[in-house]
Amino acid sequence: MLSACGSDTAPSDHSPNSSLQTEISDSQDSTPVESSETDPAGTSDDDSSEGEAEPSQVVEPATPPDQQAESSAPAEITTASRFSTSDVPAYSGKAYTSVNGNVPYFSAAELATQSFETYSDLDSLGRCGVTYACIGKDLMPTEERGSIGMVKPTGWHTVRYDDLVDGKYLYNRCHLIGYQLTGENANTKNLITGTRYLNIEGMLPFENMVADYIQETNNHVLYRVTPIFEGNNLLANGVLMEGYSVEDKGAGVSYCVFAYNVQPGIEIDYATGESKLADGAQQEEQKTATVTPTPSPEPEKQEPVTRSEASQADYILNTNTKKFHYPTCSSVNDMKEKNRQEFFGTRDETIALGYSPCGRCKP
Repeated sequence: MLSACGSDTAPSDHSPNSSLQTEISDSQDSTPVESSETDPAGTSDDDSSEGEAEPSQVVEPATPPDQQAESSAPAEITTASRFSTSDVPAYSGKAYTSVNGNVPYFSAAELATQSFETYSDLDSLGRCGVTYACIGKDLMPTEERGSIGMVKPTGWHTVRYDDLVDGKYLYNRCHLIGYQLTGENANTKNLITGTRYLNIEGMLPFENMVADYIQETNNHVLYRVTPIFEGNNLLANGVLMEGYSVEDKGAGVSYCVFAYNVQPGIEIDYATGESKLADGAQQEEQKTATVTPTPSPEPEKQEPVTRSEASQADYILNTNTKKFHYPTCSSVNDMKEKNRQEFFGTRDETIALGYSPCGRCKP
């Protein structure tokens, strides 16, 4: 049974005509339903759903979590209580799909213009639950992002598919609410094990869209991300992402999508996070996955990334100076690309390879 994990129970153009919203939108009105119920939803289904049958598997509301928010935060995290996994079609080659007619499940009573952020407690298996926020400029980070390599979310494996995965490593530490939105970095209640594909192709476009919209308008976006786990699986099948711009009633941002925690060409065991090449993969052209509890002495060069959410490396190596840096260190921008390499591992492992810490960021 698929469920949202709660507390001990169970692109850059932000305009309504942006290519991202056009791709996932239906002809439905994007305004949340006006109702006195706690958590109503729109009545239209996604084009890929069949009929309007009563959901057989419904996400139950979470119990009140510890608050990590300003005093304007709600008493408890609201959930998309009418979301059903039957609304989600099987993965068919797209990183995300719209659900509920692309209308978020927020009720009219939830629309607020005061910033807050809340994170559910980890459940008994250590899994993240619903994250819920009203994001404004005041929540966005003002400091350089630090390392998150010490966090090992449920289902975590350090595993590489060098010829198949962009970035080589199958798994990223995925922020449910992106760092660029609330500045939450190594918060264990905000990090799940997600594929590189989920992180970059599924979630990042919506995070960028919301961030760009807020920066340009100074408005607020009601934002909720729900990881969906099946039974006692340690790896989420995907995440339900909802966003709604409050002051302009969804004219700038309005979406409700499910992003798949998959990696094309890789077969994943969601119970444990273990993986292997999918049947039919071309063995001669693709390397078998190699679990790397310690990194190889010469990490291969990777293409640079420009978004803070796109890099999940623990450190950046300068192969010329033999220094290692935090990914957010200003020295990284000064490196020649031929000398820049991403590194996944601990500080001690980095030093063991002959690298010394940067004197500026002091990793």
